[in-house]
Amino acid sequence: MKFLADMGISLRTVFWLRSGGYDVVHLRNEDLQRLPDNEILIKARVEERILLTVDLDFAQLLAISGDNLPSVILFRLGNENYDVINERLTQVLNECQEDLELGAIISVNNETFRVRRLPI
Repeated sequence: MKFLADMGISLRTVFWLRSGGYDVVHLRNEDLQRLPDNEILIKARVEERILLTVDLDFAQLLAISGDNLPSVILFRLGNENYDVINERLTQVLNECQEDLELGAIISVNNETFRVRRLPI
């Protein structure tokens, strides 16, 4: 699996994913901090990456587009500390690999996560 980390995702999460053998890029590392949301989705789709974000706009843009990729993991946590995100991300990756490969928006909160297959 390959990931694209949006600006709200800590670089520590990026390093943690890399240490687990994942291919992950952070927008900051590519000097793309100001890239518009629709272009971020295009980048993720073209590079076949799963978008990691805390921004609700991506789920809405993806739903409106009718596309089935890229998959988006949307963190809606009370505490968006990288340790909490990493713990919840581990659960999602363990349980939702097929959904992520086929195309899904996965909304992650403190207790649960919800999978919506794409297109919506």
